[in-house]
Amino acid sequence: MNQPRQTGFFGQPAGLRTLFFAEMWERFSYYGMRAILVLFMTAPIAAGGLGWTSAKAGPIYGVYTAAVYLMSLPGGWIADRVLGQRKSVFWGGVIIMFGHIALAVPSVNTFYLGLTLVVLGVGLLKPNISTMVGQLYAPDDERRDAGFSIFYMGINLGALLAPLVVGYLAQAPGWQARLAGWGIRPETSWHWGFGATAIGMFLGLVWYVVDRKALGDAGLRPAVSSPEDAAGARTKLWRALGLASLAIVVIAVLQGLGLIAITTESVANVFGVLLLLTVVVFFAWLLLSRGWTTEERRRLLVILVLFLGASVFWSVFEQAGSTLTLFARDSTRNELFGHAYPSSWWQSVNSGWIIILAPVFAWLWVWLGRRNPSSPAKFAVGLLLVALSFAIMVPAASAATHGNRVGWWWLLSSYFLATAGELSLSPVGLSAMTRLAPARVASLMMGVWFLAASVGNFIGGQVAGVYGKFSPPAVFGGVALYALFFAGVLALLVKPIKRMLERPA
Repeated sequence: MNQPRQTGFFGQPAGLRTLFFAEMWERFSYYGMRAILVLFMTAPIAAGGLGWTSAKAGPIYGVYTAAVYLMSLPGGWIADRVLGQRKSVFWGGVIIMFGHIALAVPSVNTFYLGLTLVVLGVGLLKPNISTMVGQLYAPDDERRDAGFSIFYMGINLGALLAPLVVGYLAQAPGWQARLAGWGIRPETSWHWGFGATAIGMFLGLVWYVVDRKALGDAGLRPAVSSPEDAAGARTKLWRALGLASLAIVVIAVLQGLGLIAITTESVANVFGVLLLLTVVVFFAWLLLSRGWTTEERRRLLVILVLFLGASVFWSVFEQAGSTLTLFARDSTRNELFGHAYPSSWWQSVNSGWIIILAPVFAWLWVWLGRRNPSSPAKFAVGLLLVALSFAIMVPAASAATHGNRVGWWWLLSSYFLATAGELSLSPVGLSAMTRLAPARVASLMMGVWFLAASVGNFIGGQVAGVYGKFSPPAVFGGVALYALFFAGVLALLVKPIKRMLERPA
């Protein structure tokens, strides 16, 4: 339900404050863990890591980050039909916290358990907290895009702080020396970093509960139309959970008996097929279902176009956590004014740029008013900028051949361009989903937005898996051309989409 016009948080509704800080701490936990994930997997066993190659770590990273966003689809459905957004966000945060606690325990088994719990928790929390932001505004409230940009700045404030704190605890020689002085093995420092992410999620939960009254009735109840529909949805949920549990038990038994062998490659391949089928089946069901008005069906077609554009964008942008992280570790001089810093600290740069640029973009969309470009046009600009961010890395990678290291300004410039592209696309995409989606499937449509991120992260993980097989200039150049091609395609679709939306129903 839309809230009365409020101005309690920098001219925005007071409930934005609640969601701003809750999401800030949730993103602290997520991006803190992500900053060290590939580095932990590829670190030698003697240094406390898992000792895996980039060919193994890349697909695992891709499957994990893709699964995080894929679970937004069932997470949105659960909120719409069973729990409501308010409770979904809370219980998602609880599951995330326990996932990070599991990662803090030094064991391969708890590593996989922790990743699984984080996947489930983020899938339940992420789409629903964004949906509640949209519910704070009336449909015609001109502050909506600016509000999402401010919310996006909160996300990146947590993402800025997290790699600095978590990266220090995981990698800094000074902290490792302190652990040794306490009689603790310094190679366990990775798990101190993971533990800090659990604390971040705990702080987010505390704030969310304490300041929940500012939300009014946003996200308080499911969107089901009757008690019978609610009961039917709960039955479907328990049935799905039962089938999933049975499948896990069967797979575990077959693995224990030696009848099947689960490998990283097989998991990635199966996940990729399931992801593709999910996208095809979901959009086929969505577009072919009866009951949509002509206007709603046109909007769903626009959502499909934005979905494809966002998928391409995230497949490039999310290289920040994989190929660019490996380039930062292996080919960049990580020192400033004579002081060395952990390679994981590079994960803060994108968020730093966002905090600087987000107010500029928020002001820009309001200032443009009626001249504001359409969402597809902004998406095309975002793809162009992220393509340029990788094009600029080609000469850097060429200069870093034969074990040479390049200056920090290459990555800094690349992150600047990628961040400008992100601000042209991501908060705008979130806002577009809440504006275009039919009200009865609002959370599910937010799940569609995160499904695009899932597809992009999976593709990005596959690229990271071949980082060691091809030269970095070839990888970066190929990625740049790929993004540039789709930027051109989307630019050609801007006017047809505008005409379609303006056509009388």
